[in-house]
Amino acid sequence: MKTSAEDGLRSHVTSVKENVMTGVSFMIPFVTIGGIFLALGYAVASLGRIELFGVVLWPGGTTVEGIFEATGTFEWFLTQVGTAGLTFMVPILGGYIAYAIADRPGLAPGFLLSYVIQQGDVLVAAGDVMGISGGEAGAGYLGALVAGLLAGYVALWFKRRDVPEFVQPMMPVLIVPVLTMAVLTPVVILLLGVPVAIANAELTTFLSDAQGSQAVLVGALLGGMMAFDMGGPVNKVAYVFAVGLLSEQLYVPMAAVMIGGMVPPLGLALSNFVAPQKYTAEMYENAKSAVPLGLSFITEGAIPYGAADPLRVIPSIVAGSAVAGAASMYLSVSMPAPHGGIFVVPLSNQPFAFLGCLLLGALVTAVVATAVKPDFDVTVADLEDGDYATQTSD
Repeated sequence: MKTSAEDGLRSHVTSVKENVMTGVSFMIPFVTIGGIFLALGYAVASLGRIELFGVVLWPGGTTVEGIFEATGTFEWFLTQVGTAGLTFMVPILGGYIAYAIADRPGLAPGFLLSYVIQQGDVLVAAGDVMGISGGEAGAGYLGALVAGLLAGYVALWFKRRDVPEFVQPMMPVLIVPVLTMAVLTPVVILLLGVPVAIANAELTTFLSDAQGSQAVLVGALLGGMMAFDMGGPVNKVAYVFAVGLLSEQLYVPMAAVMIGGMVPPLGLALSNFVAPQKYTAEMYENAKSAVPLGLSFITEGAIPYGAADPLRVIPSIVAGSAVAGAASMYLSVSMPAPHGGIFVVPLSNQPFAFLGCLLLGALVTAVVATAVKPDFDVTVADLEDGDYATQTSD
């Protein structure tokens, strides 16, 4: 009986994780488009006037601070696209979490509920109804995540009801979405949106003001989480957290997260190249692909190392990413783009500091991994020298 209950709970947790990951996967293209276009808008605005031999190549005239007031300029259009992407990414998260649970009937309620609790004026009014002050910041991605789960499960419950045959065609497009919205709107706005928005505002203020030891702690935590499961749920929590802050124009956590995610493949590949006797011949070949993966901010490039020796590899990569993330936050390195790795480094406010933190983290991971891993009997060096072939033939 106990085993059956544990299996059921484990299955439910796995299902919830998969549903959330579905929402995240649909959200990421919106994040990428929004972040990169917004960053390009800021980059263009920072160029100023450019002349060559008296010929005006770029008129300039727009400042980074006044970019949203520079209506009709090229950089203004870029920021409009970027803002749209970052605005819709949160409702997309909630909508597709609900879609993963209840299919089409859950999509609209999940999207709309997630959208409405991002509206500060709605939550301020709801707070007044409840006698609570706050809510201007919106409920953020955490509110959307919960709203998506609620919308999905309620829509699924309505979807499974037995109804007369003539009503069945109206269920997915009319009855289930409308009933789901009717049931959840007061719950999500009043009981979920307002408290989460207040907590979100406090968190945003804390991160904005984080300096010294506080910044180091936050950066170490985010960097370590990015490395811990190399692209798994813990990694995604840190990533989505940093992405959610982009809409609040908080770009420093994103840099710590990106650097923390790039360190594991690069650090382990460096260890493999420097100390090939610590790794099998197959891992040496994997190191060659881990480098471009790490540079592209694909943490999954470290998975073969982690799968082969998790007890030594995981502490090594967590140490390197935590150090890199802490250094990045301490130096206030920012990254307005949510993805891209080495290709978006020029968009950082401190490109060389970004690369320096990345190098530091990779070196820490390489040193720790090389120190804790034992030598293998058969290494790539053996195969290249032909010693192993000679030994086995004897």
